[in-house]
Amino acid sequence: MLNQPEDWIVPDWPAPARVRAIITSRNGGCSIGSYASMNLGLKAGDDEANVKANRSILRQFLPAEPKWLNQVHGNRVVRAETIEVAAEADASFTSHPACVCVVLIADCLPILICERAGNVIAVAHAGWRGLVSGVIEQTVRALETDPKELIAYLGPGIGPSAFEVGEDVRDAFLAVDAAAQYAFQPNSAGKWCADLFALARQRLVQVGVTNVYGGGLCTYSDPMRFFSHRRAKPAGRMAALIWIEERSAA
Repeated sequence: MLNQPEDWIVPDWPAPARVRAIITSRNGGCSIGSYASMNLGLKAGDDEANVKANRSILRQFLPAEPKWLNQVHGNRVVRAETIEVAAEADASFTSHPACVCVVLIADCLPILICERAGNVIAVAHAGWRGLVSGVIEQTVRALETDPKELIAYLGPGIGPSAFEVGEDVRDAFLAVDAAAQYAFQPNSAGKWCADLFALARQRLVQVGVTNVYGGGLCTYSDPMRFFSHRRAKPAGRMAALIWIEERSAA
């Protein structure tokens, strides 16, 4: 079995021992050029054989094949164990052991969620469109668990110093929640720098998830570790994965 690349992220959060999670970096695979080397996105323009080889490498660190999604920057949430082919959704959840929930990322924010008791887990793909449309709220609602019993982890995403947006994006957030104004800072170009981490934390807290960890790792500013769709096109895709381990036999 291969050794897991050192710069892959194992979330530092108080999840129960049977909840496992990994966020890959751009390193550890076989893709070349702008996709070097661990591109996991089949729709990013990379050679399909290389992507499948990379997914095979990833599979060695997992209990089962991940339940891949066809992400569309929306708010649909699906039950992972029901997925047979890539479902059109931006979040998935499960209570089944060894069922691996996954989202692909390259600037959008991955949000891992689990119940304190370890009975249910979820992962969401949250760019600005997903956050505005309520992907966090829909994901938490799907878990049918007291939000106070949930903990969340924010993975790497584009940081506020790099995420320049127009007035339309800011207006879309303010139309939903006036408190979102604090996540936007004007810049010298007459636009706004948006803090995805702060926006996600706000939405989590508002839906009752107050135990939030992670945040701050910027995909745009660390080209050696992360792919970034905004920094360089074409760009590969990383993955954020979460699963519940099978209980050991007594």
